[in-house]
Amino acid sequence: MIIQATGIQKSFGTLKVLRGIDFSAEKGEVVSIMGASGAGKSTLLQILGTLSTPDSGTLNIDGQDVLALRSDALSSFRNLKIGFVFQFHHLLPEFTALENVMIPAFIAGDSNALAKEKALRLLTTVGLGERLSHKPSELSGGEQQRVAIARALVNSPAVVFADEPSGNLDSATKAEIHSLFFRLRDELSQTIIIVTHDPELARMCDRSLFMKDGQFVTPTQ
Repeated sequence: MIIQATGIQKSFGTLKVLRGIDFSAEKGEVVSIMGASGAGKSTLLQILGTLSTPDSGTLNIDGQDVLALRSDALSSFRNLKIGFVFQFHHLLPEFTALENVMIPAFIAGDSNALAKEKALRLLTTVGLGERLSHKPSELSGGEQQRVAIARALVNSPAVVFADEPSGNLDSATKAEIHSLFFRLRDELSQTIIIVTHDPELARMCDRSLFMKDGQFVTPTQ
């Protein structure tokens, strides 16, 4: 298993947000997590992505007990092993598409030449080989999200976490982004965990889990 989480609990004050979640995903699997607002989806994604710490439970990613890592080691692990794609792309406006994708590779210690080589390959893979020198303001919403996806993949992470990755896009662009995720899975054997409200995207996934009140349930509950 690329991800193995057991007994994940999380509270904010007296509000219990996650109530003993068990979750696992295999290499190359695309899993969607659905549920109403407030069900705990984004909190779970933040914990699985090591951006937040659970109150209790265990979490192993690519064979590493991530909850045992100290701050610096955890940051390094996150940069190398985890990619993130959010609803809003969070690209740096002063940098080109190519430079935005290169940044995580620089943080990982890659040379300029290697970072550029990897970024070029990925931007070509996501269909932006002709837009390398464009800054975010010169790209469409769909193109910006493709840059964000390439950036998430530049360090060949064990898993990519996507939080409403197409929630800010029109229907045609949304379909293109959805198809891109599955092409990347097929070409790169990429594990992808997606939080979404989009039933069409959920149906495309290998598995779709539904959350309610901090637990996984069947959608009829």
